[in-house]
Amino acid sequence: MTRVAAIDCGTNSIRLLVADADPATGVLTDLDRRMTIVRLGQGVDRTGRLAPEALERTFAACREYARAIEGHGAGRLRFVATSASRDAENRDDFVRGVREILGVEPEVITGDEEAAFSFTGATRELAGRTASADRVGGPYLVVDIGGGSTEFVVGDDRVRAARSVDVGCVRMTERHLVRDGVVADPPTEEQVAAMRADIEAALDTAERSVPLREARTLVGLAGSVTTVSAIAQDLPAYDSAAIHHSRVSRDRIREITGRLLRATHAERAAIPSLHPGRVDVIGAGALVLLSIMERTGAEEVVVSEHDILDGIAYYAAESPS
Repeated sequence: MTRVAAIDCGTNSIRLLVADADPATGVLTDLDRRMTIVRLGQGVDRTGRLAPEALERTFAACREYARAIEGHGAGRLRFVATSASRDAENRDDFVRGVREILGVEPEVITGDEEAAFSFTGATRELAGRTASADRVGGPYLVVDIGGGSTEFVVGDDRVRAARSVDVGCVRMTERHLVRDGVVADPPTEEQVAAMRADIEAALDTAERSVPLREARTLVGLAGSVTTVSAIAQDLPAYDSAAIHHSRVSRDRIREITGRLLRATHAERAAIPSLHPGRVDVIGAGALVLLSIMERTGAEEVVVSEHDILDGIAYYAAESPS
């Protein structure tokens, strides 16, 4: 066994996975999996810079993760940063801080690299299932709806086409639903329509590179998708085991999206499975997912808790020590 640690630092959250990797089978056995909402991408779409308070929240999480990695004795660490740090003028401040805390150079990856990690993490388990038994099989369309961007990847046992576009739950919320620093409560029809138009334009861009309608199975990743699944199941609390490989129909997602976009902040905060850090952005994330399903004609989405974080861990285990 090889004990590895993987960190995925996105626009809204930073996540850690410590796992034992079996070199013969490629199977990961989780030892520690955790997530912290840090909102690193706070204001990046508007200012082009990482805010000092956002950097400090992220560095505080990195210190916590450093203690966990040392405690588990992980021999390899790979740290991957995505949309917010790609976009920021002062990303060197971010890189320097991470290096000082964790002793590793964060990889500020491209959208295409992000897509490949996500695809590997999401499909390695699914590829071993019997498609005729449960209708899950390739080709897969993997969509990773993050805070600042969404990745689209089509492939079977390997990536055939990938594209990252700048629509995510935080970016869409800040761009369309915030006025004078306050999130609309609830959004107006005009605000939702403007957000939808932005998403549709991004889907047009993605479809020029990725055959979105050719996949047999739609696989959805990241917090917006997993949270929608939790809401769809009326879970009393967030439950990874119940969410992983659950399926949610397009009609149910349409219903949930409408409810979230009509709800006030207090009404969304009262949903028991909704993390407090997602209360203001979940409506935008759900709308991105619904728009994808309507564009592709997918009748359901297979929800995966295994995503870019697992992909990072797989690659860390396979890389030379």
